[in-house]
Amino acid sequence: MSHIYVYSPSSAVRDKAAFRRGVARLRTLGHEVELDEAVLKSHMRFAGDDETRLAAIGRAAASGADVALISRGGYGLTRILAGLPFKQITRAIERGTHFVGMSDFTALQMSLLAKTGGITWAGPALGEDFGAEAPDDIMEACFDDLLVGHGEGAGWTLPAADAAKDASELRVRGATLWGGNLNVVCALVGTPYLPAVKGGILFLEDTNEHPYRIERQLTQLVHAGIVGQQKAVLLGSFNRFKLVPGYDRGFNLKRVVEWLRTQTRTPVFSGLPFGHVQTKVLLPVGRKVDLMVEGRDALIYWG
Repeated sequence: MSHIYVYSPSSAVRDKAAFRRGVARLRTLGHEVELDEAVLKSHMRFAGDDETRLAAIGRAAASGADVALISRGGYGLTRILAGLPFKQITRAIERGTHFVGMSDFTALQMSLLAKTGGITWAGPALGEDFGAEAPDDIMEACFDDLLVGHGEGAGWTLPAADAAKDASELRVRGATLWGGNLNVVCALVGTPYLPAVKGGILFLEDTNEHPYRIERQLTQLVHAGIVGQQKAVLLGSFNRFKLVPGYDRGFNLKRVVEWLRTQTRTPVFSGLPFGHVQTKVLLPVGRKVDLMVEGRDALIYWG
């Protein structure tokens, strides 16, 4: 049984039913679930005002839990980065607490990596994942691997259309894995809260963003020199957008990926099972990993 501390560092929990299902699911799996005292607070669109959410992050770091799990993403962390208890979070990680989350949580992950080098995990949120009507088996298995210390890597099959676009065979060893939500990463460019990773593996995902917005943000990362400094770029899920018939005229996500490949020598691979989707792996943000690609088979390994 693992001790899981649930807190809300970003947006307020609106879907209370999913929240309750998530808590019940974790308890059914045999875990001890501790809820932060402000986990269901609400202030405007946030889970409490800035001070309340900073205090919640501090309590999560002091909890001694095996996992500090966000209730949901949304928005709110970028506005409180200057107040984050970086040293306290890093000490908690050193004592064995795994900080897990995604989406807006990318802001905490990137700033912590920039300030202290602390390793966190890109993974599920309570409501969206464990609170789904039918939680995904692969997501739960990856989460369980983290808890028991068996997680060693993540593999996937490249989309047929993308296989061998950059390399039929690629080996990258000892590269820092970093990234997360594309919107959040771009929002941190030019600030002290984006880690200056060179020779790394950058992974990206997003949701509710039209392909032209995705392209605009990728353009920013290209022009800022960030993409060109990486050993590889891994694209996860970009979903929940709607194309405009008669207006986009063939402009779609596939075109965006094709365009990105023309702008950089850095290999770009898609299909990473991560993002705002039910089937997602857990990824160690800030850790040195190996990347192997052979044909359509891709593997990130950190064991």
